[in-house]
Amino acid sequence: MYPLELIKPMIEELTNFGFQELKTVEAVKSAIEQKGTTLVVVNSVCGCAARNARPAILYSLQNAKKPDHLTTVFAGVDREATEEARQYMLPFPPSSPSIALFKDGELVHMLERHHIEGRMAEVIAENLQQAYDEFC
Repeated sequence: MYPLELIKPMIEELTNFGFQELKTVEAVKSAIEQKGTTLVVVNSVCGCAARNARPAILYSLQNAKKPDHLTTVFAGVDREATEEARQYMLPFPPSSPSIALFKDGELVHMLERHHIEGRMAEVIAENLQQAYDEFC
């Protein structure tokens, strides 16, 4: 478990933009299984990848098409909620950070840590925008 003062700015970077924090298994199920498109961000402390992931996610939402629902779980903090979200992301292995797009409860696009780490925020955002254009 990370101290709140460490992770609070990382959480708020998304929640201040309208992302719903999913802190329970039930909240994850409800969010992912709802109609429409749902973006699920597995937020992370990892500076090497998460540093670009959060800005990329926000930038990606400056697109004509975007997900209906914006949600996030925090790896290493909301353990049960994160594990539940990762069950929906199978067959992809757990990675933090990661970004998943669901449509009517079905996983349609996935960015794992290795798709994020070492890439510029703009490149990550473009990948997400292509998925939004296709699925949203």
